[in-house]
Amino acid sequence: MIEEKSVSPVEEETRKKYELVIGLEVHAQLLTKSKMYTSDSTAYGNMPNTNISVITLGHPGTLPKVNRRAVEYAIKMGLACHSSITRKNVFARKNYFYPDLPKGYQLTQDKDPICVGGHVPIVLDSGEKKNVALTRIHMEEDAGKSIHLAGEIDTLVDFNRAGVPLIEIVTEPDMRSSEEAYNVLTEIKKMVKYLGICDGNMEEGSLRCDANVSVRLRGDEVLGKKVEVKNMNSFRNVARAIEHEFERQVGLLERGEDIVSETRTFDATTGSTGSMRTKEDLNDYRYFPEPDLSPVVISDEWLNSIRDDMPVLPRELFAKFVDNYGLPEYDAGVLTDQKEIALWFEDLCHHTDNYKSASNWLMGPVKSYLNELTLGIGDFPIDPKQMASLIALIDAGKVSYTVASQKIYPEMLRTPAKSPLEIAQEMNLIQESDEGAIRPLIESVLADNAAKVQEYQSGKKGLMGMFMGEVMKKSKGKADPKVASRILSELLNR
Repeated sequence: MIEEKSVSPVEEETRKKYELVIGLEVHAQLLTKSKMYTSDSTAYGNMPNTNISVITLGHPGTLPKVNRRAVEYAIKMGLACHSSITRKNVFARKNYFYPDLPKGYQLTQDKDPICVGGHVPIVLDSGEKKNVALTRIHMEEDAGKSIHLAGEIDTLVDFNRAGVPLIEIVTEPDMRSSEEAYNVLTEIKKMVKYLGICDGNMEEGSLRCDANVSVRLRGDEVLGKKVEVKNMNSFRNVARAIEHEFERQVGLLERGEDIVSETRTFDATTGSTGSMRTKEDLNDYRYFPEPDLSPVVISDEWLNSIRDDMPVLPRELFAKFVDNYGLPEYDAGVLTDQKEIALWFEDLCHHTDNYKSASNWLMGPVKSYLNELTLGIGDFPIDPKQMASLIALIDAGKVSYTVASQKIYPEMLRTPAKSPLEIAQEMNLIQESDEGAIRPLIESVLADNAAKVQEYQSGKKGLMGMFMGEVMKKSKGKADPKVASRILSELLNR
């Protein structure tokens, strides 16, 4: 990487003169058991150079074969993005030197990507909704991994990842802020995980992103010179790299300097980008149709079977949670952020019609428990039916939320086989709702605090909380708060 001087912040008035233009290229590693063109394993973390065969190594005379499951996964993503599905798919050789692809070329798609057009829907922090247009989604194989050990002059190569199936999701230059880019990546990650086609793990390289960034004067129709930024290992770093590039490019233009169309790498430590190579230095890819692979034809029957197998998508569940269950959009957004959480909530709603209470429990105590122990919802000891029983216990006035959350819920985590009602009965927690039993307790509390009663009646209405606390203490937490509050108000204000 070429070392460069630091970028000075651009004044706000200067920033307003320019428009940021962003396009993304997102690689998603498909969750197939075998590689794109061979039966070699795709298992992550195996010893180097063990997931290989003569096909992966590009031995003469070997013939590749297209992974049917990878094709189906690519089509699923296209359907989720409302893309047009290409019925006759021709593969191509991309003759660009890959030191970690033994064949010396990459098998990909060129003129006829499997998915054309479409969009990714996003919602900005302001609430504005936007469909970010896609150019294409195509299938290809991944390269291997070059390893540079400290102090060593030689490069080691691990071919385990070579040939692993990918889809590349290419957007139009349709984004105008780092926030939009961040939200597109977040939505793509949710989509591939809901579809079950990619685990979305950026740390393991399952989801990778390159950003094409340019700037132009506001109102201009012509795009500025594009800079491609690579080496970003988190969505936050993608946003940081885009912000840095905007500052850098605007600074160049303001100084009358040219923007070089180049590939740059991002340094997460400094938050800056540095030049790797100019675009003009890249060789032509010299695509030509792959002679060893027959075209893959998508029949009506095959396409319809894939369409019928489509799972529910996050935006569909979001709409259902808001429209059918009456949840605030904030709740729906939190609950649909993870597929497993959303489906658990959906199951919970089959057993209760108090959807807001169900949402509060899941976003509050349940997620706190999972986060504290670093667990997934699949490891949660309480099933949705039992959680619905706890909600019903509160709704029926048998226990208060405080008692349920502080005493019954922890016991359910320890003994999930017991019902909430059994636990409440065993711990003598069932709430007293009989007015005839509660009224004498309240009268006793007021008699013990006659001076405070006079203060309340003289205008110190804030004492109501103190009286309620004394009533709950005297009843050992078993008095129904609603009934007690009503009787207390009646006696204090008579």
